Amino acid sequence: MTTEYEFTLPKGYLDKSGTVRRNGTMRLATAGDEITATRDPRVLSNPSYLTMVILSKVITKIEGLDIISPSTIERMFTADLAFLQDMYQRINDVEPPKVTAVCPSCGKVHEVPINFTQEG
Repeated sequence: MTTEYEFTLPKGYLDKSGTVRRNGTMRLATAGDEITATRDPRVLSNPSYLTMVILSKVITKIEGLDIISPSTIERMFTADLAFLQDMYQRINDVEPPKVTAVCPSCGKVHEVPINFTQEG
């Protein structure tokens, strides 16, 4: 099972020395990551800050940086932030189980998602 994923930022993180850093890795989030992030005082006072805290927990590396903090994420270009949010969703998303079904009328094979909760 893959738990860490490499990425290349579309714009790149501009560090304090003026160097652009584009490559890094992100790991799968744990329940603990999300729980501790929601308890962070910055998130309690501003729920929009949740993204900064969670991403700083799951991004394990950006080339040339020793520490990834919420303030690191804050200083990213919006295109890079959007890219990382999308990546977070894609790697942590639970895909619903599917079953292969054959249409009795036409014989066409379909992949049908199984909805155990009967919602939606």
